[in-house]
Amino acid sequence: MVRAAMKAPYLERQEEHDLAIRWKELGDQNAMHRITTAHMRLVVSIAGRFRNFGLSMSDLIQEGHVGLLEAAARFEPEREVRFSTYATWWIRASMQDYILRNWSIVRGGTSSAQKALFFNLRRLRAKLAQGGEKLPSTTMYKAISNALGVAESDVALMDSRLSGPDASLNTPIGADGESGAERMDFLVSDAPSPDEIVSETIDSERRTTWLHSALRVLNERELHIVRERRLADDGATLERLGGELGISKERVRQIENRALEKLRSELIRAHPGVTSGLV
Repeated sequence: MVRAAMKAPYLERQEEHDLAIRWKELGDQNAMHRITTAHMRLVVSIAGRFRNFGLSMSDLIQEGHVGLLEAAARFEPEREVRFSTYATWWIRASMQDYILRNWSIVRGGTSSAQKALFFNLRRLRAKLAQGGEKLPSTTMYKAISNALGVAESDVALMDSRLSGPDASLNTPIGADGESGAERMDFLVSDAPSPDEIVSETIDSERRTTWLHSALRVLNERELHIVRERRLADDGATLERLGGELGISKERVRQIENRALEKLRSELIRAHPGVTSGLV
């Protein structure tokens, strides 16, 4: 692909304009092919600028070709701009997106400021170190922060990411790896601890027992309404219960409120100070 790109003939300005008109107005696929083929050397050139990110040149060129085709589809020849000027942005953007997606298993920032930091940090760091004197990290981060308009903390975080490779969570701990432990074993879990789970289970069972015991103070109609409205998985509506009992929904609400108040009073009497959230 590279060799073929370098052998493709250049296009004169007028020829390029005529081909763009044919593609834009007539949908001439051959005209589009000639434009993109003539500019593949531009794709190869831009790919070379990103060769230090550890990705294959062939993949970068392929992604750049996608950007080139996008540029050809959007190009407006009536603006009197050379196609190479317009296409450069699309080619570079396509390659940068590919690098950000594949450079690390950890996704980096996708804002314009974060992209600028990712692609310019090494260059600026090398430029600052040209004098041969090693600058303190704080001084270097501040200079790069001012140059790119990002926070110093973002510069420090990106520098740490670019300075070290990704590490698998299944990497054995220890030099010999004989301990059997992996990095995964030392991650902090957000799940409740076994003690908390047991404690919550016991408390839940205790509250359930207290509640069922307190239900005995309700009469048959109150108990039916509370069970249907509060204890069933799919709580019944006031309208439905009113239809079942032959009363208005407002009367159902009144009975329900009275029943709940009776439950609270019974729970406070039997278990003072520990009834919050039961009813």
